[in-house]
Amino acid sequence: MKRILVTGGAGFVGSHLCERLLNEGNDVICMDNYFTGQKKNIMHLLDNPYFELVRHDVTSPFFVEVDEIYNLACPASPVHYQYNPIKTVKTSVMGAINMLGLAKRIKAKVLQASTSEVYGDPEVHPQVESYWGHVNPIGLRSCYDEGKRCAETLFVNYHQQNNVRIKIIRIFNTYGPRMHPADGRGSFKLYCSGIAGSGYHNLW
Repeated sequence: MKRILVTGGAGFVGSHLCERLLNEGNDVICMDNYFTGQKKNIMHLLDNPYFELVRHDVTSPFFVEVDEIYNLACPASPVHYQYNPIKTVKTSVMGAINMLGLAKRIKAKVLQASTSEVYGDPEVHPQVESYWGHVNPIGLRSCYDEGKRCAETLFVNYHQQNNVRIKIIRIFNTYGPRMHPADGRGSFKLYCSGIAGSGYHNLW
């Protein structure tokens, strides 16, 4: 049994991940501030003795002893991340710093849930990982795009400088059960079943 922290665990993707990790026999701590996450997404898990729910914002330090960290905390829909762009940047950047600092201290593995938005308005389709993107650092969407790009930079730097064991995944648009009803996105490139099912399998 592993002890695992999932930030943004009451969100659409995070709640499916918590469920999957519990079903695999792990002890799961779900952290969420409920900006876009909803308690109803994880209500069915509350009776599980190996599930713990903590209301906390990832921009504030959090101290816990775990084996793995999945950092999914950040609004992903333009409707939500443009509502408070400064908070969105802080969630991506300060959240990454806090989770990387925690991982460094306790020698845990840490995964960053990044996004296809790191490619900006891409001129290459489909995007390959070697493509660096076509970005606008001052546009309406830049709070999310640049926040996630900076988070990826921090993850790589913590790995190179401090030997923190990291993984970065770039999730394209998803949809499925528990998606926020006011998400606002109209195009979907990757089915939820891939995220909640095989998508997270053997990430380590």
